[in-house]
Amino acid sequence: MTDHDEKGFQVSTPQQPIGSGFTAASTAADVIDGIDLTGKIAIVTGGYSGLGKETARALRAAGAEVIVPARDVQRATAELADLDGVTVEQLDLLDPATIDAFADRFLATGRPLHILVNSAGIMANPLTRDARGYESQFATNHLGHFQLTTRLLPALRQAGGARVVAVSSRGHRYSPVNFEDPQFEHREYQPLTAYGQSKTANVLFTVELDDREQANGIRAFAVHPGSIDTNLARFTDRETLRQAGIVDANDQPIIDPSRGLKTPEQGAATQVWCAISPQLDGLGGVYCENVDIAPLRSPDQPAAAPIEVTPGVYGVLTYAIDRDNARRLWKLSEELLDRE
Repeated sequence: MTDHDEKGFQVSTPQQPIGSGFTAASTAADVIDGIDLTGKIAIVTGGYSGLGKETARALRAAGAEVIVPARDVQRATAELADLDGVTVEQLDLLDPATIDAFADRFLATGRPLHILVNSAGIMANPLTRDARGYESQFATNHLGHFQLTTRLLPALRQAGGARVVAVSSRGHRYSPVNFEDPQFEHREYQPLTAYGQSKTANVLFTVELDDREQANGIRAFAVHPGSIDTNLARFTDRETLRQAGIVDANDQPIIDPSRGLKTPEQGAATQVWCAISPQLDGLGGVYCENVDIAPLRSPDQPAAAPIEVTPGVYGVLTYAIDRDNARRLWKLSEELLDRE
């Protein structure tokens, strides 16, 4: 079902909280407690550090077989040495050939894929482009995951009930997708604007994926995990993080879940919940935060660029869940992959 907001955006009517019973302080272990994933297979990109590792840890603890694709296999293997039963395989989200090779290897096993968590990403880096000339945040955060997910669709369909989770961000508030110039070829590059565009793309991708594939048993969700001081912030200077109230004067993370400032275990809770919770059975194509479906955010307009801590539930801007935008992004993504 769809509805329209006051600006005419076509939005999903289930985009409203369901009262999950969890809180901003809930951890991945809390939300997966009592869930048995024995016999299930999960792929977690970025699953060797930060939120991705906590997601892999929780899914593995519940019995799932977990595969972590990584650009640096040696590093990822070392980072995951404390987790038994997690497999690391080669994949670089900026290298389409490695994405296809990874997908081909998995599909060749003939096994279903029950959970795909697209958790890897980069944030606010200086302007860089991949070998195709594509802006790196859009290429990594969205396009690489788009290619991976669509290539794995046969295995996801085979599961007879699969979930795809895209780790987005409140940072989607920095920019809608600029369909006229997504690669910053004709406009000034701003790191947070590019990040916001890629995070909006994450949300739009799940909207269209859910529309296309729910009849095949695949449901898709986008999440904001919280503000967690991880390696994702490596391109943001520490003074900016201090001024934003994310780290203290000694550069130590400030933990205050009521303001979205979380530990990695708390940050991973929402994506794990979206991946496994029976509370979301029959739902999909929605954006979640603080372990619940988020409300719509008003006014619907991009924010100014500075990083800031916003207390409570921020919600999702309607341009990020608009179905027309979602279909347009899907078409653009296919065209960009066809140009290789």
